[in-house]
Amino acid sequence: MLRFTITLLIAIGLAQAALAVEPAKLPTQTQTPASTSTPATELRPQPPQFQDYSANLKSDVFGANLFTGAFAREGATQFNPDYAVAIGDKIQIRLWGAFDFDAILTVDPKGNIFLPNAGPVQLLGVRNQDLQNRVEVAVGKVFRSNVSSYASLAAAQPVRVFVSGFVNRPGLYSGTSMDSLLHYLDQAGGIDTERGSFLAVQVKRGNTVRASFNLYDFLLKGSMPLLQLADGDVIFVPQRQGTVKVVGLVENAKRFEFATMAGTQPFTVSSLAQIAKPLAQTTHVRVVRNTGTVKNTEYYPLAEAGLVILQNGDELDFTADKKPGTITVRVEGEHTSPQEYVLPYGTRLGSLLSQIQLTPDAEPQSVQLFRQSVKQRQKDMLATSLRSLETAVLTARSGSSDEARLRKEEADLTLQWVDRAKAVEPLGQVVVAQAGTRDDLLLENGDILRIPRKDGLVLVSGEVLFPNAVAHQTSHSLGDYISRAGGFTQTADNARVVIARRDGSFDQVDVSSYTANTSVRPGDQVLVLPKVDEKKRQYWKDMTQIIYQIAVSAAVVFGL
Repeated sequence: MLRFTITLLIAIGLAQAALAVEPAKLPTQTQTPASTSTPATELRPQPPQFQDYSANLKSDVFGANLFTGAFAREGATQFNPDYAVAIGDKIQIRLWGAFDFDAILTVDPKGNIFLPNAGPVQLLGVRNQDLQNRVEVAVGKVFRSNVSSYASLAAAQPVRVFVSGFVNRPGLYSGTSMDSLLHYLDQAGGIDTERGSFLAVQVKRGNTVRASFNLYDFLLKGSMPLLQLADGDVIFVPQRQGTVKVVGLVENAKRFEFATMAGTQPFTVSSLAQIAKPLAQTTHVRVVRNTGTVKNTEYYPLAEAGLVILQNGDELDFTADKKPGTITVRVEGEHTSPQEYVLPYGTRLGSLLSQIQLTPDAEPQSVQLFRQSVKQRQKDMLATSLRSLETAVLTARSGSSDEARLRKEEADLTLQWVDRAKAVEPLGQVVVAQAGTRDDLLLENGDILRIPRKDGLVLVSGEVLFPNAVAHQTSHSLGDYISRAGGFTQTADNARVVIARRDGSFDQVDVSSYTANTSVRPGDQVLVLPKVDEKKRQYWKDMTQIIYQIAVSAAVVFGL
């Protein structure tokens, strides 16, 4: 009974202890959601290699492409013979011979390093190129012989430099005292291309300007003086001075800065040409003056523009203003004369033909002229027609879902055909043989004159079963030549047959007509065009016209 009573008292005591502890847990169970929220993530600046330098790459300011993150990356410390040893620099010391020692020592706050057996050696302010001699003298005072020494700067002092003024990201940036000015400017995102100056970047220590850098000297001459920086130095980019914009025939079509401060020399076209680098073919320069609401334009020969003084905001366009002197025309085909003629500008076709010695097999009445400007115009007209067809295909409407599906399939096939048609190159042939004023036609530079050979063949191509060359016979009609080539295919349009003459002219014939009686001459090319089914294709008229246009300009049949 006593044992049971003791056990019961122990159980009651434990229960009371549990109840006494339980209320302390209640606040943690009834915490509000706000007390469980995570703290805000601390925003930290990204390293320079992850910064956005796209604005510098797109800028038209000369020198903006310097700052793309390449200089901001850490690199090997360069050797600067004039570098003065500073507190915190690390010096590599090696002693060998009768006494061995190899360690990297740090210059202490008093400017010393401590050498075993030799004691402190004062290095503060010693130039890099004199470091070896200073250590040798200190070692020689203790070890008279049999001990050699070697000393070199292992690492420059880490410093933090302020970058201020007109830069993209002013701030305090880390590096070493031997890093270049560009290293810190690049970390700051580079010079603000709309406000900052590239001509007078300053390095300040306190209120003293220690040096001023012209970054154009680095861009144009590769000149970048080394300057030892200290902790707390300030790189300051002042406001941009005058600018001029350059376009046209120059190597550097950019916006350039020039000095406008009192006492500086006037900025002339000659000074600008040294940095803009006009191309060899440049002859003149156009200067558009920044004169407020009125635009004034001046035009100078380049040889006379050297002393023209430029003003802030001027725009210059370097051009080639050359009068045509001579042209070249190539003569191909059946002749024994030179194949390339250099002629005075304004020479006419008749004058050139009188200089050409023809062979007995030549056919002068079918002379052919091919011109680059005509070829380009034919190509432009074909491109315009194809664009119109594309627009019609892509904007067509349908009345039902079934019709929409059919129109989509039709549009896909049509657009594939358009892509193939865009690859067709026109010939650029000019019809001159039948012109009454042929001899008065002015020649252009790059013209090709072709004297064809007498040919007894007729070429039949396009929508025929067996495209081939057929021997010419006077008794044969157009239908006979088509029959010799196997006749029409199922997709042929016998109402649209083109006869391409050797002189560049064309005849369109409807073979199905009983009145068709077109003669076929030796050397002609018969082009049988394909038929576009107007019941299946919504754009049959446009496509038919383009097919005919290709046949006329390129002498090829481009089927569907």
